[in-house]
Amino acid sequence: MRVLVVQNYDNTGLGQVGAALAEAGAEIDLRNAHLGDALPEDADGHDAIVVLGGGQNALADDEYPYIPALLDLMRDFEAKDRSMLGICLGSQLMARAFGGQNLIGTAPEFGWRQVTLTEEAENDAVLGALPKDFSTFQWHDDTFTLPEGAVHLAGNAAARNQAFRVGRAAYAFQFHFEADQALVRQWNVAFLDVLRARQPAWLERFEDEAATHGDKADEVGRALARAWVATI
Repeated sequence: MRVLVVQNYDNTGLGQVGAALAEAGAEIDLRNAHLGDALPEDADGHDAIVVLGGGQNALADDEYPYIPALLDLMRDFEAKDRSMLGICLGSQLMARAFGGQNLIGTAPEFGWRQVTLTEEAENDAVLGALPKDFSTFQWHDDTFTLPEGAVHLAGNAAARNQAFRVGRAAYAFQFHFEADQALVRQWNVAFLDVLRARQPAWLERFEDEAATHGDKADEVGRALARAWVATI
């Protein structure tokens, strides 16, 4: 099992998705696209693709000129029925790739927040075994409209489209289910200046929020990661 991982920003990380891939014995092919790593021309050399998050938005082609090629690559993975996972920015890029509209700066959300599954998620191969409502980590400003023909899987008050599926196994998640408490702690260090500027009380309330939400969110994230890896 060979999985292409596209990183769009420093210090994002695979978190629980990486753990689930390691359990399955996957070979990871990591491309730091934002640093100039070349992307494959098509999906033929990989069994799945993971597109991670980032501080840029999904329309930032001028600053990140690889984005149009990444959109083509994502469409090729889905056309060849190979599993795909887009997280945060990755979900926004998936929405754009399949005809959705990116809505910039319209849905700020940060910290552990509640998400609710749709009726369509009840029989979904990846989300069907999850509780209908659960807490998960959020860090985004943008959202998107659902691509035509996509299956709406989850939402909340801040962003109606928190998860969707295209085809059999192309999944997009606005929320950071991969971010267990360990990864969020890493982000607290790696993005300290950003957090101090934009979430000035976060570091003071982090331990209380982690104690309240972290364990259950981690449990859901592990289950979700393993279920997606099983689609490969």
